[in-house]
Amino acid sequence: MPALLVTCTCPDKPAALTLARDLVELRLAACVQVLPGLHSIYRWEGRVEDAEEVLLLIKTWDDRMQALTEAIGERHPYELPEIIALQAAGGLAPYLQWVQDETRPENTEISE
Repeated sequence: MPALLVTCTCPDKPAALTLARDLVELRLAACVQVLPGLHSIYRWEGRVEDAEEVLLLIKTWDDRMQALTEAIGERHPYELPEIIALQAAGGLAPYLQWVQDETRPENTEISE
């Protein structure tokens, strides 16, 4: 199972910080980077929209993706939140191991 980088946009920094903290506390993400200053142009309900947003870069593990998606869906202020997962093709082995370790439910050993 691979490490994933999941992108998700939020309408503002308070919403992004709350969601990021929740995902890490729930052990669904090892780390979430919060990047303000994103400007999005997109089509929604037949109109072209223009909005300032905050981008989350969420580091997780493949087997946590379903739970992560559900948690974002339950907490996100958007009707249709962006949730896009990209598989890590590689990376520093100790960092990837840390991502896997930190996304294990508490008191659960990692199966090799």
